[in-house]
Formats: sequence, C-alpha cells, structure tokens
Amino acid sequence: MTVAANGQRRSGGTPLLDVADLVVHHGQLRALDGISLRVFPGEVYAIIGANGAGKSTLLRTIAGLHRPTTGTVTFDGANVTTLRPERRATRGIVMVPEGRRLFGSLSVEENLKVGATYARPGPWTIDRVYEMFTWMRERRHQRTAQLSGGEQQSVAIGRALVANPRVLLLDELSLGLAPVVVQRIYGMLPQILATGLTVLLVEQDVSQALRVASRVHCLLEGRTTLEGPPGDLTPDRVEAAYFGLGDTPGGGDAGGGNGGQPVPPAGHGSAGPDGADHGGPPSGPPSGPGSEGLWPG
Repeated sequence: MTVAANGQRRSGGTPLLDVADLVVHHGQLRALDGISLRVFPGEVYAIIGANGAGKSTLLRTIAGLHRPTTGTVTFDGANVTTLRPERRATRGIVMVPEGRRLFGSLSVEENLKVGATYARPGPWTIDRVYEMFTWMRERRHQRTAQLSGGEQQSVAIGRALVANPRVLLLDELSLGLAPVVVQRIYGMLPQILATGLTVLLVEQDVSQALRVASRVHCLLEGRTTLEGPPGDLTPDRVEAAYFGLGDTPGGGDAGGGNGGQPVPPAGHGSAGPDGADHGGPPSGPPSGPGSEGLWPG
C-alpha cells in the first residue's frame, strides 16, 4: 500500500496513474499546458480550480474522450494515451461525467446495465449498488428523467461502479446540487474506497475537496499553480493559486505530482483533518476578493 492512514504518501510506491507533460487543444485554444500528476493506489486526488481552468478537460483526456496534442497517460505501467475510452474502461479507468449524462428515457436499472457493458471482474454488482443507495431497488424501473438531481447523480455513480473501475474519475459531483445532497453523496466515499478504488475527482468547491482529498492539485488557465497534501497548504497559498494573485506563496510546482509543495515554515501551524490551519498565522479564511467560502469554516 502506498498511501498511509493519514493520507500521506509512503516512499517507494509506484503510481497507478501517471500523467506527464500533457498538452491539450480545443481548436486553437490551449486548454492544458504541460500538466503532470501522479496518482497512487488508494488516494483521493482532487483537482481544483475556477471555471475554465481545464479541470474537466484533464479528466476527459485521462478517460480517452480528448486526444492530447503532446504528453502521455500511463496507467498501471502501460501507455494508454492512444487507447479509446472503452478500452480504458476495460482496463479500469471509468468516469462519472459532469452533468451525469444518463439516458433519461431508460430506467434506473437499464442505466446501470449500460455501465456493466465493459465491466471488469470485481466486487461491484447492480445488487451491491442497490445496497449502498437503498432507495434505488424500489424505484429501479423508474425513468431517470423523473429523478431529482441528487438521485440522478447517485445513478451515475452506480453506473460507473458496476464497471468495477480501478480509478474512478468524478467530475463535479456537487454541480447544481443542494449542500445537504452533496454531503450525502460524499458520505458514500468511504464505502467506495473500502473496496480498493482510487479516486481522481474534479471539484470547484475547494472546501469540499480539501475535506476528502489526500492530495490536491490546483489548475489556473490550464497550468498547474499548486500541488500537495491538504495539510501542507495554507489558506493564503490556496487562494493565490486558485485566483492567480501574484506569485503562489512558497512557489508553484509547475511539473505537478512529484512531491508537491514544501511544508509551510515553522510558526504557520499544522492543518487539521478539514484542511484548515489550526496552529497560528496565517489563520482564518482567505480575505481576497471573491474568496468567501473557499476554505473550510
């Protein structure tokens, strides 16, 4: 195992997912510029950033839905950069897309069966999804277009799980959902991780990402501005990286995924499990414009 119980990486491990120097274009627009990251087995690796930062493009490229201009995606030691999405799914890379993308005219169970089309052998079955989301069994014949947003998101997660992924890509789980629904969905994460999955998630809600992640990677306009364990990242550094406020405190890791940022100097305190700094200045939430709610309260 390469991830300790406290979420810190142990030395000497081999990454399950290794993205190197990824450049992706949308027409003439360079959406990603030299992005690198390494995700180790058992991690919850969070990609954060404002709208347009390139977060979803990164996940879609890892899933095979975008072809990079340059760079590589390596999974379990094999180069999968040119593999089609369904080939990646059979190897264990499965995505829950932004906006859920369910078949609205199909029932809950029919959508789950679609997810099982390229399933690998593993612990996740439709029945197990019903056990985790207890409301689904009774409503399995209902069309997904008739479900609430939170219910649809649960079906989208279940559809991905029945494929028995090794890496689960979660794109903007909280988008458009009420906070209580978001907390309920994220509350399922320990059950998912207990089956041996690794999670790479994109989340615009920074406070939520910092609560659940073992490692955080911030993008700004397609470039890496910050990367490291939440406990090493102070509010000021996250704010600077997220909004591009001058130089990122402590320096940015433009290469990404190779050790992250240095630990803040002595006197900055230590971070608790919520990712907030509890030991001394800088303390409290960021104070810059537009930063309300950026850091866990």
